[in-house]
Amino acid sequence: MSEQNPSILSHVSIGTNQFDKARAFYDAVLPALGIAAVLEHPGAVAYGRQYPEFWVQEPHDGNPASVGNGFHLGFFAQDREQVHAFYDAAIAAGATCDGPPGPRPAYGEPYYGCFVRDPEGHKIEAAFWDAEMSMQIHGE
Repeated sequence: MSEQNPSILSHVSIGTNQFDKARAFYDAVLPALGIAAVLEHPGAVAYGRQYPEFWVQEPHDGNPASVGNGFHLGFFAQDREQVHAFYDAAIAAGATCDGPPGPRPAYGEPYYGCFVRDPEGHKIEAAFWDAEMSMQIHGE
């Protein structure tokens, strides 16, 4: 029996108007979370740890890509250090800060994360959920 993919989504795609620049940005940032390019086609690249879960691509309809208001994409970090590594890599690669690394008690005490805007304005998050803290809070 093969191992089942643990993801709940097949994939997420964001559009880009500057594919080469977007590819260079994500190639520089995602390794901080153990994520790499796993599949590519002309004008599109997919990233993942094992499966192609996050696509960056030119829109198929030929119209300009735009940033979705209210949309953001969150990546799992394995620990707080990865959150900081992701943030530092993103800022160095041209992202802007939309919330520096730190706890966000409003999201739950075990949450620790950061938010950046990629060079085209997409809101990207790296988050660590401290399972040990969660168990302590819930008395497990």
